Amino acid sequence: MNRKINRPIMFVGTGSDVGKSVLAAAFCRIFREDGFFPAPFKSQNMSLNSFVTANGGEIGRAQAVQAEACGIDCHTDMNPVLLKPSSDKTAQVILNGKVFGNYSAGSYFRGEIKEQLFAEAIKAFQRLSKKYNPMVLEGAGSISELNLKENDIANMRVAVATNAATILVADIERGGVFASVYGSIQLLLPEERKQIKGIIINKFRGDISLFDEGRKIIKEITGVPVLGVIPAFNHIQIEEEDSVSLERKATFANDNKINVAVVLLRRISNFTDFNRLEHDERVHLYYTNNQAELQKADIIILPGSKNTIADIIELRRNGVAAEVSKLARAGKTVIGICGGYQMMGQRIKDPHGVEGDVVAVPGLNILPTTTILEAEKQTIRSSFYFKNYETRCSGYEIHMGKTTFAENAKPLNRLTEGKNEGCCTNENCWGTYMHGILDNPVVIDDLLAPFAKEQRATEDYNEFKQKQYDLLAAHVRENMDMDAVYKMLQE
Repeated sequence: MNRKINRPIMFVGTGSDVGKSVLAAAFCRIFREDGFFPAPFKSQNMSLNSFVTANGGEIGRAQAVQAEACGIDCHTDMNPVLLKPSSDKTAQVILNGKVFGNYSAGSYFRGEIKEQLFAEAIKAFQRLSKKYNPMVLEGAGSISELNLKENDIANMRVAVATNAATILVADIERGGVFASVYGSIQLLLPEERKQIKGIIINKFRGDISLFDEGRKIIKEITGVPVLGVIPAFNHIQIEEEDSVSLERKATFANDNKINVAVVLLRRISNFTDFNRLEHDERVHLYYTNNQAELQKADIIILPGSKNTIADIIELRRNGVAAEVSKLARAGKTVIGICGGYQMMGQRIKDPHGVEGDVVAVPGLNILPTTTILEAEKQTIRSSFYFKNYETRCSGYEIHMGKTTFAENAKPLNRLTEGKNEGCCTNENCWGTYMHGILDNPVVIDDLLAPFAKEQRATEDYNEFKQKQYDLLAAHVRENMDMDAVYKMLQE
């Protein structure tokens, strides 16, 4: 490879959910295929989907996916600032993988701690850039939110500070692509505008040649070339961390497959736990808080939550809590992960006000457990054995609480260091703190066994994901002017 890279590349957007994360993952894999040693970086991420690094730090799930596409393990430097909304007006701030504090949206976006966070983010970038090249940066949301721009540490301020060759991504499916591209660039400061070296029109449907005139028009009105028009795809499965993607998920049962219903929580977290299950051809996975649709499910999953108490109160209000408890007593398979595991117990206590002013709430009384929420967050990767199987599994914990159960209760998992984890009352009902538990084939096959017409070994999920990164890289490479990309990285 005689191409040389002298600067990072950055993907910013005309808005949220335009495809920045997936495109960044694509370029991570492309650079790796071309013989480089790339690494992802996002200075600030806002997401309830997170992952645990090898040293026990917490980062946004998207950067873990991008690191996987690079063929490297993830690190907290790849996402030094993570915001996890706990209500409509407050969020937990994670700095360098650990809890920094809880802040109101007003105080955070007024910039009261932004200078400190930005300085830490740049330090993280500098540490990574000494080990990897090129750095593949991702922005957050829109680059032109003028009311927030002064305190924005995720977009053009980062592009300028790192001298990143910056590509603006626009989603043509939304309509108004010319206005969004032109307006986004024109609202930038002159020094920021200079960083924009190219434009990607994403999620195009139909004959791409029909946009040839559009390419010319965009170049004429902005002075910036369109480097790629990327067709929308359905044949490639890449994790999406943006909660907006939940709106595209199924919400109704399907009579032809094993129906798995995920209870739709207001503050649902780590819904990427169910990606592997969703891709199983035997399964129809859907998200709902409709009681009639829950009754149609073969399996009900209570997912994680950033505010377990608020969400279980809401489930009681809308009747879902009573319905799930009734179905569990009737023999329906019900499982819970993290916050869902806490909900399945007899009681959740919050004596320290970790989640708010409510001191305690009753659980669904499906498992003989009690949870006490604690201020210190547990973040750890784990290896374990599921039920009585001897196949070694892997997962990770992210929770603020300790769950205990009665002496006669049966643990679900055996950790490799000898401790027990999780709880089950029978083969149909169990709960665990282990995110990623459903990525393990032995767990999937055990869960589906009572409903599957044929039992077979589930495909290795890691191999499946690697194939998807290869497909994604090929798809993007085919529709990009890669020579132009490398040229701007040589500047």
